[in-house]
Amino acid sequence: MIAELLSTVLDATLPQKPPKSSTPLIVVAIYLAALLLFSILNSRRARGSAGEYFVASRSIGPFLLLMSVFGTTMTAFALVGSTGKAYDKGIGVYGLMASASGIIHSLVFFLVGIKLWAIGKRFNFVTQIQFFRARFESNLLGTLLFPVLVGLVIPYLLIGIVGAGAVVKGIADVPTWLTGLVICLVVLAYILTGGVRAAALANAVQTMVFMAVGVLAFVLISGSFGGVETATQNVVDNRPELLAREGEISHAQFLSYMFVPLSVGMFPHLFQHWLTARSAKTFRMTVIAHPLFIMIVWAPCVLIGVWAAGAGIEAPGGNSNAVLAKMVGMQLKNPWISGLLMAGILAAIMSSLDSQFVCLGTIFTHDIVVHRTGDRFSEAQRVTLGRLFIVAIVALTYVLSLFPPPNVFDLAVWCFSGFASLFPLVVAAVYWRRVTAAGAIAAVIVAGVTWAILFYDGLLQPTLAGHSGEAGGEDYLVFGMMPVAVMFAASATTLVVVSLLTRPPSQTVVERFFSRPA
Repeated sequence: MIAELLSTVLDATLPQKPPKSSTPLIVVAIYLAALLLFSILNSRRARGSAGEYFVASRSIGPFLLLMSVFGTTMTAFALVGSTGKAYDKGIGVYGLMASASGIIHSLVFFLVGIKLWAIGKRFNFVTQIQFFRARFESNLLGTLLFPVLVGLVIPYLLIGIVGAGAVVKGIADVPTWLTGLVICLVVLAYILTGGVRAAALANAVQTMVFMAVGVLAFVLISGSFGGVETATQNVVDNRPELLAREGEISHAQFLSYMFVPLSVGMFPHLFQHWLTARSAKTFRMTVIAHPLFIMIVWAPCVLIGVWAAGAGIEAPGGNSNAVLAKMVGMQLKNPWISGLLMAGILAAIMSSLDSQFVCLGTIFTHDIVVHRTGDRFSEAQRVTLGRLFIVAIVALTYVLSLFPPPNVFDLAVWCFSGFASLFPLVVAAVYWRRVTAAGAIAAVIVAGVTWAILFYDGLLQPTLAGHSGEAGGEDYLVFGMMPVAVMFAASATTLVVVSLLTRPPSQTVVERFFSRPA
């Protein structure tokens, strides 16, 4: 059915172009159908139970936690965005994000994730906002965090849908609006049925698929150039500047990029996945294997982007987001292989979309409806409320995707920067007894205002004026550094200063969150 829909609309909208093989679309349709079947059949346990639907009854084991956590952090930013950015800026993109992310993500999982899991299990928390509201005894903080977190997650979702559209259009000439619609419907189908467990199971499958396919794409594309040495020699001969470790990026900008991966500490969807863990030992595999998995995904994508530039391949319409799709289409003539690679790329994108959709439904249900109305809703009704909000968010994100941003990578950096600016809040909440509600509220306000001002000056205004507003542009930087460094410093300073100037938290709260359980 999915294949027929894709083929029918393709024929109707592109009659003037020479017909292309429908094989890649058939491969993708088979993959999507198999994913749907697997996810739905393995998520039948979520029968009206809110605990099962929203946190999988806190029963996820080590392997599934690793796959779900890694899968939800790998988006179009990691595949489509990194390839396009490497095409524009060179191999230094790997150092900017991948190498730092591998180490910093695992540190955050170990130092913050395990503590939040323990607190969440102890007090039966389901969302980030529940934790912060209880930790600081502040309804105002929870009310403030809701629009901030939702507002930052929606661009994150947009990145995935836009990236999926760019890939499929580049390989199979399918309109981007149709790809986005199909992806949204498929993801909706299994998360509405099984909630976070369905997302975790789907992430496990999709993570294995896109990692295997990424390695396959690397091998086949490098082979089409005559091998790794030949492909790299093309870059040396034609675009040697792309092989510089930092290229045109200054030391200050390069180092300040390391604040960006701290965003994982405040991702609400990642918080929800942490809460699904069976025990603290469940995190061990995730902490150890996560950096290796990042290398396996990022290294091939960055090299493919650099090789494309070295070979003189032009980005379709000047859009570097489409470079990966063009490389697959140009270098790999076998339609079955092209379909497999397209399915792998979509797997990476969907593995983050599902968790984010479920997360937003969870936040709305528990932090807006249930918190304000009490226990008047049954567990089945809570699940229904979550599903309705998920549908609304998906619809909104899909409409926004019809007006895509010019660069997936840079939009992602801004999105992650917003989350990273809130990282001091979560560190203080789990480690600093003296932090106060006033300090937390002030830090969130400062982080939000600083982000909005810098985002407008650095990306939105240049884009509206017809300029790139890209992460490497001079107008983008603040004192030669990435904006995230300024946001982080402003938030952290405000948190500390205001906390020290206001009344300490009650001893009851401190003992509740810092004393060891009996």
